Amino acid sequence: MRIAFLVAPEGTEQIELTDPWQAVRDAGGEPVLVSTKQGEIQAFDHLDRADKFPVDKTVASLGSSADGFDALVLPGGVANPDQLRTDPEAVAFVRDFFDRGLPVAAICHAAWTLVEADVVRDRTLTSYPSLATDIRNAGGTWVDEQVNVCTAGPNVLVTSRRPDDLKAFDAALLKQVSGT
Repeated sequence: MRIAFLVAPEGTEQIELTDPWQAVRDAGGEPVLVSTKQGEIQAFDHLDRADKFPVDKTVASLGSSADGFDALVLPGGVANPDQLRTDPEAVAFVRDFFDRGLPVAAICHAAWTLVEADVVRDRTLTSYPSLATDIRNAGGTWVDEQVNVCTAGPNVLVTSRRPDDLKAFDAALLKQVSGT
């Protein structure tokens, strides 16, 4: 299983990238770091700079296409999805996973990117609580749950609220991409 992890050049919550990344690796999958720019991304531990990670592919180099991937993971962090939702190629990349019926998993503030891609209408999801109104205004149903797996739509959507929920998020993600 080849899983795209879409992040902006700066602002990703590090644990929301590294924890699911390691879970995918441990399950025998291939995580691929996709960003809007080449080079490295700067991760954060809340508001403090953390580690840098090398970008494997850019959205542009992929033609904003989900071709060759089995699923998409959208890590959070406040600045990360805020940047992604203003990048038309990144938004098109996210939308292509939905158009192809591939699983998508988003944690914390990453739901902002889903809202921008117009893929939450008639879906149930969770996120960091401050996004509840944004999700409702986009036609989705927001729930306060550790993890939510929504199957109402063309694909499975796994969402979670915050880093404390990562164990449940990782388990739900792996169940959807591995079928076990």
